[in-house]
Parts: sequence; C-alpha cells; structure tokens
Amino acid sequence: QVQLVESGGGLVQAGGSLRLSCAASGAFSNYRMGWFRQAPGKEREFVGTINRSGGTTYYADSVKGRFTISRDNAKNTVYLQMNNLKLEDTAVYFCAATGQAWGLRVELYDYWGQGTQVTVSS
Repeated sequence: QVQLVESGGGLVQAGGSLRLSCAASGAFSNYRMGWFRQAPGKEREFVGTINRSGGTTYYADSVKGRFTISRDNAKNTVYLQMNNLKLEDTAVYFCAATGQAWGLRVELYDYWGQGTQVTVSS
C-alpha cells in the first residue's frame, strides 16, 4: 500500500519550466511510478514512467525530450521535471504507483494521488 500526494503545480508561461513532486508513504521502493495527465474533456493519458530503482524511464512521444522523471527512494519522492512547456501541456497531473513490471496504461496502476494543476499560458 502507498499513499501519494502531488505538489508543485501552478501557472507558467509557455517555454518555461516546472517541477512536480509526488511524496509517498508506504513501501515506495516496491512500486514502479507513473505520471499521467488529464485535460478537461479528455481521458487521462500517459506521460511517463520510472521503474523501482530509478534506472529505467519511458516517456510519451508528446513529452519526450522535454520532461524528465526521477525518483529518490530515500526521500520517498518521485519528480517530474517539465521544460519548454507548451499550451497543450495544460492539465491536471497525477502520479501513480503500480506493482507491475511495466506501466504505460492507466488501468495498470493501483494507487493514485489527487493531482496537481498545471496551467501553461501564452
């Protein structure tokens, strides 16, 4: 079991950067972590994932080269560094945890945070 709380969202100008954090309680290091986002009227979509040790990451094509996921298991925290933000990045961002070996889909994740709003302005 793990509880997740996202933070770091806010308003940022297009081209700017933002760093999201997801603080976890429980057996954090036992879980692969994912970041997802959901814009109004759209389904929740995959952003990226990082394995339990932090040695492997995978990103959606829409954010590849701009976003970076990292984790610090000693601090029970996973991060999403977002650079060169675009208007279409505006969404509620969620972190999630799964015991699965791989996790590119929403349905594979067992635990979710409440989300943090990221708004990119022109």
